[in-house]
Amino acid sequence: MKAFVLAEPGKVQWYNAPEPELTPYGAILEPIAVTPCSSDVHTVFGGGSPKQPNLVLGHESIGRIVAVGEYVKDFKIGDKVAVPAITPDWREKSIQEGNDRHASAPFSGHQLGRTQPGVFSERYLIKDADTTLAHIPEGITDEQALMSVDVVTTGFTGAEYADIKFGDTVCVIGIGPIGLMAVAGARLRGAGKIIAIGTRPVCVELAKQYGANQVLSYKEGDIVEQIKEITHGVGVDSTIIAGGTVEVLEQAYDMTRYGIGTISNINYFGGKGYLPLPIFSGGRGMCGKTLHMELAKGGRTRIERIMSMIENGRVDPSPLITHHMYGLERVEDALYLMRDKPDNLVKVMVHCK
Repeated sequence: MKAFVLAEPGKVQWYNAPEPELTPYGAILEPIAVTPCSSDVHTVFGGGSPKQPNLVLGHESIGRIVAVGEYVKDFKIGDKVAVPAITPDWREKSIQEGNDRHASAPFSGHQLGRTQPGVFSERYLIKDADTTLAHIPEGITDEQALMSVDVVTTGFTGAEYADIKFGDTVCVIGIGPIGLMAVAGARLRGAGKIIAIGTRPVCVELAKQYGANQVLSYKEGDIVEQIKEITHGVGVDSTIIAGGTVEVLEQAYDMTRYGIGTISNINYFGGKGYLPLPIFSGGRGMCGKTLHMELAKGGRTRIERIMSMIENGRVDPSPLITHHMYGLERVEDALYLMRDKPDNLVKVMVHCK
């Protein structure tokens, strides 16, 4: 079958991949729509851990079930489903300790397109259908369902770990698709004032639509100084990092309140080396600020709950999709589009069926 794969670091190709083999608890799907992620860009062009030869890329998809294993209870052939980007093995022992994203090994919850074949192929396997796949309610569009599987849940994860309380002042650094959903999540969590950091006009306008009261540009001066001025020197209650290079962690510490402030990172930092923690704004080790470094939440229940929020009008992620392409073969074009990031791009949706 046709599949879009990582041939070697920095090089992708179309490949005649073997058909997926059905597992007793699993399901085989054909993609209805997919979208490449900045994580796919990092996997291909940014290095990272070694990958198996001709690894099928992709982890954001909605699909139709074409085969189910003998032990699958809640899904059948023909069902249209959302496929979470994060697919923990819910039968791992550490799940019972609440460690769903790193249960059997670091990043074990992030399997698709990383340690097992992803979704950019004519057919793909989900090993445990009942705990992973999510039913799509009537009235949810394909665009909304596709954005739920990664972008919404990742942005909301950032807001959850930011420990936002009613009336808090929150800063979201980076307003790509993940940061925009962090803005929406902060609003839903009860933030009083939301300050976003970003420059691309399409993202600035969407940030305001999703709840940002102010959008600051790093091109117009030091963002820490801008935040300190707005907050009269106190800093924000919570900072969500959804973009930027290594220095963004220091900036987050600098702008977050002493004693009760929380920093929530959902950003990917490539390469090796170290992330700097500032001594001064870290209170010389005694600042009372909490730092969370989190992978997105996944699994069936998570995505079905997010789609319930969409169904009931709490959030609509469909405006994040600014570009549409048609045919599985356009995945390659979509990946390069995500890499090059033209000013009018947020997310690109590839319609496969």
